[in-house]
Amino acid sequence: MNSAKNAPKPAKLISNLGLKHRNSFGLDSTAELAYEITSAEQLPDLLKELKDKKLAWRALGGGSNVILPESLPGATLLINILGQELIKSDDSNTWFSVGAGVNWHELVSWTLEQNLPGLENLALIPGTVGAAPIQNIGAYGVEIGEYIDSIEAFDSAAHALVTLPQEACQFAYRDSYFKQNPNRFIVTKVIFKIPKAWQARLQYADLAKQFSESNSNPNAKQIFDAVCAIRSKKLPDPAVIGNAGSFFQNPIVNKDQHDLLIQQFPDLVSYPDGPEKRKLAAGWLIDQCGFKGKRIGPVGVYEKQALVLVNHGGGTSTDILGLAKNIQEEVLSKFGVQLEIEPNIL
Repeated sequence: MNSAKNAPKPAKLISNLGLKHRNSFGLDSTAELAYEITSAEQLPDLLKELKDKKLAWRALGGGSNVILPESLPGATLLINILGQELIKSDDSNTWFSVGAGVNWHELVSWTLEQNLPGLENLALIPGTVGAAPIQNIGAYGVEIGEYIDSIEAFDSAAHALVTLPQEACQFAYRDSYFKQNPNRFIVTKVIFKIPKAWQARLQYADLAKQFSESNSNPNAKQIFDAVCAIRSKKLPDPAVIGNAGSFFQNPIVNKDQHDLLIQQFPDLVSYPDGPEKRKLAAGWLIDQCGFKGKRIGPVGVYEKQALVLVNHGGGTSTDILGLAKNIQEEVLSKFGVQLEIEPNIL
């Protein structure tokens, strides 16, 4: 009797749910069966049921890093697991846990309210906490993987709730073990480990310029505010115009390829990325191919930042991916560099 009393409430099911407001591109998409997941404990029974019925499934967070087709057959799991709490602290670090459905930017704000600086460079990145480690989100010289202690997730291969320590997550540039194993894991909770020794991270040009002009040593809140201001100038608000932020990864090339490119294109924008490697600014490459501000039917390239593709209204995944392919082909032809798409294509 006790076990029945403690059993999780089944996930709420909604049939034929429109997802236009659940993806930042604002693409019209309909989920045949949408399940609202509010606790990790709902997943084992639900995934068993879906497996028994031979139904395809996928997890969806805030929809800020996905390209949705017009129809999603089978089951779409809406990850709405909320809550965050401090777990423990020692002389060097503080640990806290966060539900996968928590809004990422709101979490960054919360860490500063708790006097836990470290994530401020990642302010205003859209999406949810659960989606963040899959892509190993990063901005202005900081990646989320640096601050993760462990990930709690449902492993559909083992059909069990599991905990993966940081080293098992295999974080790399916009990559992780989760991304390498698509549709295997559903992230339910992220445990963060924030060092108490904090140092401002200002190596990226925009941030460095902002604070060199004021000749100050900024605190974490000032960096947070600066990142918000810079991102707001460069990136469109998805509530105003549909987009998924940066659409392409910044490509990484070896020193020899970089040196050849510099000879041809002296204004090439790049950054050091470990020994003998350079990270190229994908937005600059796209801009040089004449795409900034270009519009093809209902979709186009944002006029202020060539790295961002936008849906002006009525666009479909086919429109977005067609434009992306056009850009990839032009950049490859001009620079010999292959651009990789950052959002997940469902």
